[in-house]
Amino acid sequence: MISLQNVTKVYNTKNNKVTAVDDINLTINSGEIYGIIGYSGAGKSTLIRLLNGLEKPSKGLITVAGHEITKAKGGSLRKARREISMIFQHFNLLWSRTVRENIAFPLEINGVPKKDRLKRVDELIKLVGLEGRENAYPSQLSGGQKQRVGIARALANNPKVLLCDEATSALDPQTTDSILELLVDINERLGLTIVLITHEMHVIRKICHRVAVMESGMVVEQGEVLDVFKKPKQPITKRFVQQVTEPEETRETIQHLVDQYPNGKVIQLSFVGESAEQPLITNLIRNFNLSVNILQGKISQTQNGSYGTLFIHIDGEPTEVEKAIEYIEKLEVEVEVIANA
Repeated sequence: MISLQNVTKVYNTKNNKVTAVDDINLTINSGEIYGIIGYSGAGKSTLIRLLNGLEKPSKGLITVAGHEITKAKGGSLRKARREISMIFQHFNLLWSRTVRENIAFPLEINGVPKKDRLKRVDELIKLVGLEGRENAYPSQLSGGQKQRVGIARALANNPKVLLCDEATSALDPQTTDSILELLVDINERLGLTIVLITHEMHVIRKICHRVAVMESGMVVEQGEVLDVFKKPKQPITKRFVQQVTEPEETRETIQHLVDQYPNGKVIQLSFVGESAEQPLITNLIRNFNLSVNILQGKISQTQNGSYGTLFIHIDGEPTEVEKAIEYIEKLEVEVEVIANA
């Protein structure tokens, strides 16, 4: 559905050259939700502008929904963009138009007859859950409702690809989750390919099938979300994964608890998929002469399965502790010693 081959974008400034996107190769499959994550300045926004033809690459080839975006211009670019829609962080609605009129706007531009426009708008209002708000103006809507209008408008011309540029960054956590659930619903109902740009790993974890991590214009790591959570390779990826698995307050809490346990070991266990559902603690207590205290834990769901972290304190004879750790590792559970008395 989407292919980037050796794509580079260089901006010429007065004093030097800035490489915003550096030799990127990506393949995004039809019907998947693909996340691109990176901090500010990583090149994410430039990349998404390259996908819809708002920017031209300095070199490389970009193909989206069968259109070679790299060479498209004029009528061919307009045709391609009808199949590539976009939603934005700050909604970009027309403030003088109602919900219904905002959604209808792209249909008007494409010359769709009024009767067909009205029918399509009604379908989209129902799809995004805005029944009863058809005649409201953007100033009368909540942030989540504005983004639902933006999503409906983006879907008006039945695109094959939906680009989301930090689409939930301006929303509170609860509203963010409701918008992400809507995107998953749209993906499943319409088979829409969604490319999601974000700096929040929670967003990636919640809905994406695969993810690419960007840093300094380059894709430094990519793969299925569950695999990236299980074994992040790059330091920046580890930082993103820790946003979900080890928030700062978790580390502070664990350090406080570590100080209370002068003996034994405090270890972090990481579970993926089926291993997250095993009665591990029960088996440790039954099979080994140990005391086991659960300090803190969390299980998160990804599109590909469960991912969990658990901090425990184990105490006993050193040989028994080592046997217990070997047992855990055989169950394909990642083990990291946080404190070793």
